[in-house]
Amino acid sequence: MAELKTIKKTVYMSGEPVEIYMREMLKPCTQEELDKMSVEERENYKYLPPLNNRTYIAEDGIECMQDVPVKMRDGITIYADIYKPVGEGKYPLIISWSFYGKRPFEGQSEWQIMGVPPQTVSNMSKFESPDPGYWCRRGYAVANVDPRGIGHSEGDFIQFGTQDAQDGYDFIEWAAEQPWCNGRIGMAGNSCVAMTQLRIASQCPPHLVCIAPWEATTDMYRESLCEGGIPARSFVRMVMAEAVGPNYIDDTPDNLTLYPYINCTYWKDKDPIWENIKIPVYLTACWNHFHLRGSFNAFRRIKSKKKWIRAHRNFEWPDAYANENLQDLERFFDRYLKLERNGWELTPRVRIEVQDVYEFNYMTNRAEDSFPLKRTKYEKLYLNAANMTMQNTPVENEASVSYDSKTGEVTFDYRFEEDTEITGYMKLRLYVAAESYNDMDLFINVQKLSTTKEFLPITLFGEPHPGVWGKMRVSRRKLDEKLSTDYNPVQAHTCDEKLEPGQIVPVDIEIVPTSRFWHKGQYIRVQISGRYIREDWFEPLIWDTDNHGNHLIYTGGQYESFLQIPVIPPKFQDGDIIIR
Repeated sequence: MAELKTIKKTVYMSGEPVEIYMREMLKPCTQEELDKMSVEERENYKYLPPLNNRTYIAEDGIECMQDVPVKMRDGITIYADIYKPVGEGKYPLIISWSFYGKRPFEGQSEWQIMGVPPQTVSNMSKFESPDPGYWCRRGYAVANVDPRGIGHSEGDFIQFGTQDAQDGYDFIEWAAEQPWCNGRIGMAGNSCVAMTQLRIASQCPPHLVCIAPWEATTDMYRESLCEGGIPARSFVRMVMAEAVGPNYIDDTPDNLTLYPYINCTYWKDKDPIWENIKIPVYLTACWNHFHLRGSFNAFRRIKSKKKWIRAHRNFEWPDAYANENLQDLERFFDRYLKLERNGWELTPRVRIEVQDVYEFNYMTNRAEDSFPLKRTKYEKLYLNAANMTMQNTPVENEASVSYDSKTGEVTFDYRFEEDTEITGYMKLRLYVAAESYNDMDLFINVQKLSTTKEFLPITLFGEPHPGVWGKMRVSRRKLDEKLSTDYNPVQAHTCDEKLEPGQIVPVDIEIVPTSRFWHKGQYIRVQISGRYIREDWFEPLIWDTDNHGNHLIYTGGQYESFLQIPVIPPKFQDGDIIIR
């Protein structure tokens, strides 16, 4: 196999020239070309049918305008497959925009939709995208787009940047003028297909009416490539490796090495412009998925007065294609793309599933009007290294505990004396030291234990989730004063502050939001380690840790280490009668 070439290239980001690493993508080729290649040669190529601009019947009642060319403002041509009901008519359009390939058997063809039974989704649907087999039968058109550089589309592909967002603007404004479109356009899809929506909406295309970004990473640096300041290149590299196109893709893992701090044009160019997003937005968030932080970050920062979020325990794919959720999304699109007066505005702004244990919820789709919840009471559980517990009053005596940074872990437990709901953001204040090194990586899980201290996980696809998480490289402990709040510390990532061996420093660790119920007598556990601890958890997440020797955790006295939890009191209580 010939190594895919990586080059340095100057591109324009937010109007500024920026030198970045770009990597060759898998090259598109026909089946005939593929058949002539050796096994080794094939590894750098991917089957892609030649361009064939035509209109054909894709399924009964649905026609496809295939490989439609659309010219961008700089002359580059991209291609889209557009599905619509058969015959003449003007329809609202839903766009899927991502580099996954505009047909199921192009690009990332081997990806499966875990948790979704076969034939639930038609062969017209892109990965993680709205299914034309559903939407076209309800009076919508659907566009599956290959962005710049993907498939047969011309140019190089810059991931989640201004260039991609401007191309989205150009495509939307082109589509609005087509004879089959009613001029009202929305966007939908999960994960990558959600992330692009927020960037495109930031450009304010006049005919983009609403978006539905379900499960979206919003801060590529903090949530994907360098969570907690700990580099995590492998997952993004795995996804990039399946991209198919004639030229080059923005190599974000290598560019993390080139641009290690967040305060530069390269990373800023990948941020949505939150103040520009004022159209209706329907978000979702899975409590147990790595898009979680991003979804709530989007909900909090979008300036639209018409925004909704639904937070759930299920994985994104079965949630997205479940019948009740498709119908819910249809009501949203009917309201804003078809202008139906269907009462959508009465939908609660926030709906949450309060998780309990395994696949069971304590409450489902409970209505709230804000996030974090306005009635939240923040309480501190103080860590005590003398007995490895937590307590609700400060610990008087100083103590410490150590663990091997590469193989060990420590846990602190607290028993709830009454039923307790935790919904919102936790944070962990620790006083820490590296015994013989200048840095330390901390991996945090917050877990639920039974009354007899057995681990009670949430399960997805039958596998135990490690727990609500946080991460921190201690040399990146400096916080962003503008983004941080008392309940949600956010790291600045503008410098490294290395440790002296044995130096004790306080760190405030951001814990992703959650919603979970502890029954009386059950325990909450804080698990601290120098590695990501998981048992059979399926996502291929790997961090480039930098640990040596022992880590030390200090508690008590001047070292007030604590877990701050968002406790939710009942909405109403009358004696023993509790309404949550």
